[in-house]
Amino acid sequence: MSYDTLKNYILILFLSVSFVACDEESSESEDAVEKVVEMPTSYEFKRDGQSTVSFSGQTVRLLHAIEIYNALKDTERTEAEIKEMFNDGEGFYEAALNGTGKKLGNKTGAYGASTVKLKFDDWIVEATGTVFPAVISSTDAAAGVAGTYTDTGGSQRSVMINAKGHEINQLFTKGLMGALVCDQIIYGYLSKAKLDGGTNIADNDADKKVDGKTYTTMEHYWDEGFGYLYGLDTDVSNATIEGTGILVDKYLKKVAAAGGSLPGIDKTIHDAFKLGRAAIVAKDYKLRDEQALIVKENLSKVIGRKAADYLRSGAQEITDGNWANAHHALSEGYGFILSLQYTMDPATGAPYYSNTQVKNMLDTFDSGNGFWDQKPEDLIKMAGDIETTFKFQ
Repeated sequence: MSYDTLKNYILILFLSVSFVACDEESSESEDAVEKVVEMPTSYEFKRDGQSTVSFSGQTVRLLHAIEIYNALKDTERTEAEIKEMFNDGEGFYEAALNGTGKKLGNKTGAYGASTVKLKFDDWIVEATGTVFPAVISSTDAAAGVAGTYTDTGGSQRSVMINAKGHEINQLFTKGLMGALVCDQIIYGYLSKAKLDGGTNIADNDADKKVDGKTYTTMEHYWDEGFGYLYGLDTDVSNATIEGTGILVDKYLKKVAAAGGSLPGIDKTIHDAFKLGRAAIVAKDYKLRDEQALIVKENLSKVIGRKAADYLRSGAQEITDGNWANAHHALSEGYGFILSLQYTMDPATGAPYYSNTQVKNMLDTFDSGNGFWDQKPEDLIKMAGDIETTFKFQ
């Protein structure tokens, strides 16, 4: 082979390699371009002209919670009746809430410590078996004595409390803030384990719908998480939550309102839910998970904020001598403290407070004479510790 021939051969080989390299680089650049998922204007998603959003089961459960809350204030209701509502999803005064197959009991503490669910059953037993009979017999509540306590000052509030000063319907419903709502959203429906389980990713990539439905499994799971917060809203396109229920939606509205302690947090959560759902449609699972983390972090803030707020409120009411108000505030605080174990610290992916830490805090209110023994300075310190943990200060 002559020198000129060899030179031409090398030149041809070099150009061929260069073209291949350029093609590969171009291909890699195209693959690296991420599809931009725009923020939807509302939580509305359709396929073939039909809505793919469904969370009716969550709406039913939120309505169940309201009727159980009212039953825990009704001295005519029995243990069997309230347990039937809670554990079986039956026996409701509102006929449409029966026969749905939905219930609260099996969803309470489903992902957290199993012992927490037992507390809710025990509260039903104590309310109907101890507090209601004491109220019916007109027993005046006092330290160690269940019954009715009424403030003689300005509030004139009356509370039905157990021997430790606990208002059980408040413990129960505020406990559901975490053990039901946060547990189901944070550790259930918005978790990677749930969203990506089984063939969910492949099915969503292929737009494979659940049999007889308009949505994919992944889309539905995300919607069910959404429903535990917004299931009673009449207009889910509005980022300003309506707060017509008695669980987290009510307190999200309180803290997000003008002058509230966490202004704008309702929009932050709503936007994350919307964009996360749009990301699922676009098959962008990294963006989906980023939005899920925003929901989890901010939902947790609502729990931490209200736990501290009610401890501070209870301390002030004790100082002012308004014991019925104090029992009410501390009962709400108790439920929110129980809920702390269902929050998530975005830095660790674990709850801000473990089950053991929560138990140690609640032991303060379960031992001795409970709320009757509390000192304002101790309550304020506990509130401050929570605020520090959540970095509110």
